[in-house]
Amino acid sequence: MTATRVDADLIRHLPKAVLHDHLDGGLRPATVVELAAEVGHTLPTTDPDELAAWYFEAANSGDLVRYIATFEHTLAVMQTREGLLRTAEEYVLDLAADGVVYGEVRYAPELNTNGELTMAEVVETVQEGLAAGMAKAAAAGTPVRVGTLLCGMRMFDRVREAADLAVAFRDAGVVGFDIAGAEDGFPAADHRDAFEHLRRESVPFTIHAGEAHGLPSIHQAVQVCGAQRLGHGVRITEDIVDGKLGRLAGWVRDRRIALEMCPTSNLQTGAATSIAEHPITALKDLGFRVTLNTDNRLVSGTTMTREMSLLVEDAGWTVEDLRTVTVNALKSAFIPFDERRAVIEDVVLPGYAL
Repeated sequence: MTATRVDADLIRHLPKAVLHDHLDGGLRPATVVELAAEVGHTLPTTDPDELAAWYFEAANSGDLVRYIATFEHTLAVMQTREGLLRTAEEYVLDLAADGVVYGEVRYAPELNTNGELTMAEVVETVQEGLAAGMAKAAAAGTPVRVGTLLCGMRMFDRVREAADLAVAFRDAGVVGFDIAGAEDGFPAADHRDAFEHLRRESVPFTIHAGEAHGLPSIHQAVQVCGAQRLGHGVRITEDIVDGKLGRLAGWVRDRRIALEMCPTSNLQTGAATSIAEHPITALKDLGFRVTLNTDNRLVSGTTMTREMSLLVEDAGWTVEDLRTVTVNALKSAFIPFDERRAVIEDVVLPGYAL
């Protein structure tokens, strides 16, 4: 369990957990091409391989705003019941093929209402597609559980509406809430009413913070809004000097507020400079509850297997490190404690007992 280099095939078969992954950022390129043709949407290219390369190139601009703009084409094919059913089902099957045993998928239902669907109908349809995917994965011998996080877009005015849907569907597969979108200039505190409502209704939530904006964003997410996890949180390092934690960093670490870290995505948006120097390694070593995630598999051209492999190859991670972040993710998952413990004890730990 202490070798610094791990075989890629071994990593592929290790049980994995992902907490931070966007539905509209993880479509199959071929699916985008086929659905775009059905709805009459023009793509940069109709060749699936070329489209995947286009996404990866566009995402490597170092600009979060441009990174987010690549979602125009995936969202365009997710405005119908058929498009949502297919993409949700394939999402689950792709996780299962990557060795993921527990995942949380997030999306903003308001972004899928340009057709005839209401936000509630979007949620119902996505849940139907996810359920179909989980049934197929289980039948194929690769079971995976997928919970849903509904997102509000922080720069628009429907955050409370999305929060209300998270409450309404909490017994139908929705396990939590998030706010997403351009972080800088759109503070989380603007949506305190939504977060207060979620707390009153006992619905957990995470907040995108500490990616495009620094410590003030993290402080608002944790201390003002009460987030149980931080989406990215990579800039918590600005409160750490020579290994000494400032008050905010200490609060986040000591209260086990999980950091949903996404190395490849952070490189693409300019929040980190390399895998070898990505803060996830230092934060792990300092005892933070770091988790490893893909963020957007199509846009970033990645998988959980790839993210793990990069850390092994470039940052010297061991199988034990990979087990640690997997267990961390499950400890901070938005499902009941006994269900989290069962996945850890029955699936993850045996899978890492090499």
